[in-house]
Order: sequence, then C-alpha cells, then structure tokens
Amino acid sequence: MQKLNELGAREVVKRLAARQITAEQLARACLDRIEEREGAVGAWSHLDPDAALAQARALDAGPLRGPLHGLPIGVKDIIETVDMPTGYGSAAYAGHRSLGDAAGVALARAAGALILGKTVSTEFAWFHPGKTANPRVPENAAPRTPGGSSSGSAAAVADAMVPLAFGTQTAGSIVRPASYCGIVGYKPSHGTLPRAGVKTLAESLDTLGVMARSPGDAALLVGALSGRDLLPAQTASGSQSAPKIALCRTHEWPAAQPETAAALEHAAKAAAKAGAQVKELSLPKEFAGLLQAQIDLMNYEAYRSLASDRLHHWDGLSETLKKLLATASKVSAARYDEARALTAACRAMLGDVFGDADAIVAPSAPGEAPTGLAATGDPVFCRVWTLLGVPALNIPCSQGPNGMPVGVQVIGRIGDDARALAVAEWLQPVLA
Repeated sequence: MQKLNELGAREVVKRLAARQITAEQLARACLDRIEEREGAVGAWSHLDPDAALAQARALDAGPLRGPLHGLPIGVKDIIETVDMPTGYGSAAYAGHRSLGDAAGVALARAAGALILGKTVSTEFAWFHPGKTANPRVPENAAPRTPGGSSSGSAAAVADAMVPLAFGTQTAGSIVRPASYCGIVGYKPSHGTLPRAGVKTLAESLDTLGVMARSPGDAALLVGALSGRDLLPAQTASGSQSAPKIALCRTHEWPAAQPETAAALEHAAKAAAKAGAQVKELSLPKEFAGLLQAQIDLMNYEAYRSLASDRLHHWDGLSETLKKLLATASKVSAARYDEARALTAACRAMLGDVFGDADAIVAPSAPGEAPTGLAATGDPVFCRVWTLLGVPALNIPCSQGPNGMPVGVQVIGRIGDDARALAVAEWLQPVLA
C-alpha cells in the first residue's frame, strides 16, 4: 500500500477534498520522509516542521480553500516567501527575508496549498551548485548531480519528499534536472505564470514551472495558478487518442551520448507501437544559430539583471558566478539585438515546423546525470526551446548504463500547453 507521501498530486487533492485524509496527515508523511532521507539528499535550504504542521492544522480546521487544498509544495530558493528566508542560493543573501510572497506562491496559498519549505537552488539560478545530491544514485555508488538550477525541487519530488515543487527555467533548469532525477518537469509557455517575486536572471527567458510525478499533476498546479484548464482530457473509454509526434534530434545532436540516442529511439518505437503517428523532423537551417543566440541573450540580460549584486554584494558571490559575469560582460548590445532578431524569425517559423504534429519529441539532456556535485550538467538540449518560449516537459523514458534515468522532452506550440500536456500524459505510461 502506497504511503501518503508517495501519492501523486491529483490523487492527494481528491482525498483531501473528500476529507478522507487530513492535511496534517499528509504533511507528517512528507516530513517523516524528509527526516529519513534529507541527510543523504540535501534537497532543502529551509524547513520548519512545526510551522508546516501549523499550516496543515489551520487548513484542516477550515473549509476547503480551493483546488490545491492541503497539497504540500516545495518552493525553489530564488522564489520569495513571506514566512521563510529566501537566500537565492547565494551566501551573499544568507538569512534574507522578503516582505511578501512571490505572486506564484501567493496564488498557490490562496488556492489552498501548504508551502512546506524552500528547496536548494544554484546561486541566482545560474551554474554554481548547492549541496543537493541525486536521490536516484544506486546504493554505495559515487554521488551524481541532480542537475540545476532547480536542484532541490527535482530531488525532493523524485525522493517522495513532496508531491510538487516549484522550479524555474532560463536555459534548462527544469527539464534537465527532471531528466536526471527521473520525474516530470514542466516549463510552461513563457509568461504563463507570473514571475513577480522571482529573482530575475534573464527576463526574456525566465519561466516559472513545476516538478511533478506526472504531466497531469504538473497541469493541476499550473492550471490552478493561471486560471486555465490544462488537465489532459479523457475520452469516454478513459484513454486518450494516440497523438501525432514529430521526432526531432535537433542541431545539437552531436552532444547526445549513447543513452540519449537510445532513449529517443525507444520513445519513437514505443509511441508507434502504441498507435501514435511518428515522423522525423529536421529543423530549418536557421535554427542552428539559436543555441548561441540563447547564450548571448541570457548573458547580456543576466549581467544587467545582477547589476545590484555586482555593485553591493560582490564579496559574497562565488568565484563561479564571478567568472560567469566576466564572460557575460563581453556580450555587446549588437550581439544581443542579433540574437533577438534571429529568435523572432525562428519563432515565426514554428507553425510550419510543427505542421500537423501535436508535439515534438526531442532529447532532454546529453545523457545520465554526471558524477560528482561540482557541476550540474549541460543544458544544451533545452536552451533553444526555452529561447523560443514554447511549453516543454521532460518525461522519464529509459535508463543509462549506470542505472540512472534518461528522459525525453515533449515540446508544444506557444500557448498550446494543454495539447503538449495531453501528449506527455499519453506518452508517459507508453514509455514506462
């Protein structure tokens, strides 16, 4: 029999709404799992069990507050919370307190969610890693990164510490760690969720999203916060019709390790066997320049977004971040404008690129999670899709040579998140 902390978000909210379980029982199950595993995983930057249980008891004592009533959620440490410190993953902000909640957190609370604690982020959601280890590593094996920058959120969901957790993505910070940790990571269409109260890195790219156990669980949170019905529709028989899928290796394919190549092949064969129409997709030649365009745009905007930190907190920044800022300072306004122009041109081509496909399936990451905790992996397969602003989800697909998860990415049209989620919901059990 599954423990409460192992249940998916949709199942949990049904039981909570029917008063079959209490918010306190669920919170205790999550906190017990955290107590058992946090020493090995290190997913949390702030946790106050007494405060979390007080939240739960208050929810149990009152009426149902909304579609997320009693649902525990982890919040990435670059997202502000009024009742918990927000350190942005940086020693320069240790113990920092915000005056309010980020808009996404406030909306989640208003819908009844229980904010369980803050999860570890890389510094300012860039590349300097935190303490978190990948919970999927076999016993007695060398530690591996959970990915970044949403390191703690991915690890906490993967290890059944919490059913949902907020993440953010500027390059590959939701999709990549979700692939490494073997869970669903959903980056909505750019701008779907409000970013007020989220530490800005690159405003043209930063996207608030979620780590979950299924696409439908991810849709529950994002739909509740955005006022959209994103949950995949069911047919009368209870199953969804098979989708049309465009299989895309992308211009970044040389970065794919054998396990990623095998995962994409498995996804294509399994989907076709289950009834999907699968066709090969080659991106237009113009898309080959988008990888560098994303890097240039991100660097240019990040250097300016972090101007106050450069000016007032320089001594507290990591050497990793200082080197990243030095590189970022070299991107000229002309290069930035060129990157934006190319992005706009390629975005205008997306209708023809998708054609009649319901979604594109592409790699999520180069391969398994790399060994060690000194780096968080390469977002090479995520950068272009983030730049284009499309919805993207990682779903678990297969295992690499060391028994670690490897995912594939489901990509939809801008604003057509519901269809991308439906394809991902259909595909997840097919791949399993």
